[in-house]
Amino acid sequence: MELSTKAKITWCPGCPDFAIFVAFKKAVEESVGENKFKLEDLVAGAGIGCHGKISDYLNVNTINGLHGRIIPTVTGVKVANPALKVVAFAGDGDTFSEGLSHLLHAAQKNVGISVFMHQNETFALTTGQYNSVSPKGFKGASTPLGSTDEPMDPLLMVLSAGVTFVARTYAGDMATTTKIMKEAMNHKGFAFVEMIQPCITFYDTREHFKNSVEPLPLEWPTNDLGKAIEKVREQTGKTPCGIFYKIEKPTFEDQIV
Repeated sequence: MELSTKAKITWCPGCPDFAIFVAFKKAVEESVGENKFKLEDLVAGAGIGCHGKISDYLNVNTINGLHGRIIPTVTGVKVANPALKVVAFAGDGDTFSEGLSHLLHAAQKNVGISVFMHQNETFALTTGQYNSVSPKGFKGASTPLGSTDEPMDPLLMVLSAGVTFVARTYAGDMATTTKIMKEAMNHKGFAFVEMIQPCITFYDTREHFKNSVEPLPLEWPTNDLGKAIEKVREQTGKTPCGIFYKIEKPTFEDQIV
């Protein structure tokens, strides 16, 4: 199974997007091998940003959306043909600055798609401006004196919106990233995965996350929304990773047929 195209990869050397690319291909290979879905039924969408280049490199059905609009784009794909396995790659600015309303409404409806959000806390493709999830005080081209905004918390927002699968992973841990992407793809309902992906050129946080990332407890109760929210809101200096919340309920496409 050849999941790579012949397109030249133009991510910065050493970018964690390479790891996400490899992890996704592995997750697809395993899923297809286990007959979870057929390769020809997979559709991968991507937004605008460094992450969006992945659509050029994947040898599967792909589609690009406008900035912030990949979620409604792939929602249309899923509603038109619910039998398809549909995923969306998006950036943090793409999702929480440009396309926040689309994310929240798709989550509320429980559309049967998986959103893989590349989280580097900056608009990297346009050379490092701050966005809605950048830390307060972030200095970049648009905020040379430091941003004044408190950052949004992606997981807290989607948990509040009703997402039925919520996870976080660190791109540097490819084995866990593969496992979580695979589980998200094969979840029936809206799945959201925050993938920590430091921008090594404009905002290199690798050292911080190398020391702060920690797995959720082995016996984590993934059906407890209150505990998931409580864990996300913890202020311990650590960055818990894993599947925070996972339940099943009717999907949007099932209810409108």
